[in-house]
Amino acid sequence: MQPRLSVITVVYDNVKDIERTMLSVLNQTYPHIEYIVIDGDSNDGTAEVIKKYESRLAHFLSEPDRGIYDAMNKGLTLATGDYVLFMNSGDELYEPETVTEVFEASPSADIYYGETEMYDRNWKSLGQRRHEAPETFSWESFKYGMSVSHQAIYIRRSLTEPYDLRYKYSSDIDWIIKAAKKASSIVNVHMYVAKYLVGGMSKKKHLASLRERFAIFTKYYGLIPNIFNHGVIAANLAWYFFRHRRTND
Repeated sequence: MQPRLSVITVVYDNVKDIERTMLSVLNQTYPHIEYIVIDGDSNDGTAEVIKKYESRLAHFLSEPDRGIYDAMNKGLTLATGDYVLFMNSGDELYEPETVTEVFEASPSADIYYGETEMYDRNWKSLGQRRHEAPETFSWESFKYGMSVSHQAIYIRRSLTEPYDLRYKYSSDIDWIIKAAKKASSIVNVHMYVAKYLVGGMSKKKHLASLRERFAIFTKYYGLIPNIFNHGVIAANLAWYFFRHRRTND
């Protein structure tokens, strides 16, 4: 029996991108998708775009929230699928066959994950994320950086918990680690599964996001190992930009 997937899109005042995101979900060939859209009471026309497709949605909620993770928690509360995937406004499922191919990769995994392609505001491809998806993934995989994006990870819903609202910018990292600690089967599907629009809230509040990430990693990996791991992260970042500059010279 094919599993049911709950796809949750959260949005606030993003009339420019919401339709593109929704169509990437609604046009999937996979037949067992429960699509939930949570709008934070937008006033730029976003809700009107969503209503064009309301008959094809399992749930559409438009009301004020306390931030992106509060909105994501509302989606989780409504979800009834075997698995859950967050595809926030501006991002896309990679191809119409993506969900079908993810579940064909292996039966009954606790978590499926894949690769992400980045796009700029003009929807021009920037290529693969700097943090490539690791060949194998566990709850310890984030110690050198967030190597799997939340758009590219399908998690068995029974393993998930509400997002911790103490974190304003990086609660998705904490959420994925918690689920991965409970997982017994994690499958790399070895393909691109998502398109990611760069420049989200964690980028706009970059320093605050980095502080939260450091606190989250310290909680799970310990302070001294986390300090060492951040040295590795800094070295890898410097090497990445050095190689990138050499390539462009």
